[in-house]
Amino acid sequence: MTDDDLSALDPNVQWIVSEARRPVMVDPAARERLLSAVRAARRPDRQTRFRAWLFEPRHIALPPLATLAAAAGLVGIGVIAGLAYNRDGRSPIEQDDIPVVVDSQLPDTQRSRVIKFVLVAPQAAHVAVVGDFNGWDILATPAKRQPDGTWTTFVSLPPGRHVYSFVVDDQFIRDPDAPRAPDDGFGQNNSVIVVGGATS
Repeated sequence: MTDDDLSALDPNVQWIVSEARRPVMVDPAARERLLSAVRAARRPDRQTRFRAWLFEPRHIALPPLATLAAAAGLVGIGVIAGLAYNRDGRSPIEQDDIPVVVDSQLPDTQRSRVIKFVLVAPQAAHVAVVGDFNGWDILATPAKRQPDGTWTTFVSLPPGRHVYSFVVDDQFIRDPDAPRAPDDGFGQNNSVIVVGGATS
């Protein structure tokens, strides 16, 4: 812009242009003071910067369908986490071992009854009773040898139909004095007992 062009402008614009053309005088020590202040300032470490970034408020806009899907996912996670704990607040690992009736046909509002299991096996060294009431665990319900050569044990069973066997010296045999259970698909000969009960 030439001086002739400048004289044709408004006086206020002329003053602004003249001020813009004037050289700026900087104190030589000002630059050094500024650099010293920058060097003295503590640089934020990575953790501080990450924490500030992490907790920085954000605005996220989702379409309604995506919002609904996210809410359903969170509810699903809550349900799955809730299923990991039983009603009393303890995790399943902390629960006491409670026998479960697999095929009970009577209401669970009836009292359990103590059933005596007896097997005549005078030559046996070890006898146990296994069934759907103890998870087929051969160590759960050992029988006791009686002087007459029989083996007996007592089991508290809820009303219903229960499938069981005796384990005689590590061999599964069915109770000869009880009805035969239907084939379990594993070729195992089991017995069945139906426990009745008085309503509580």
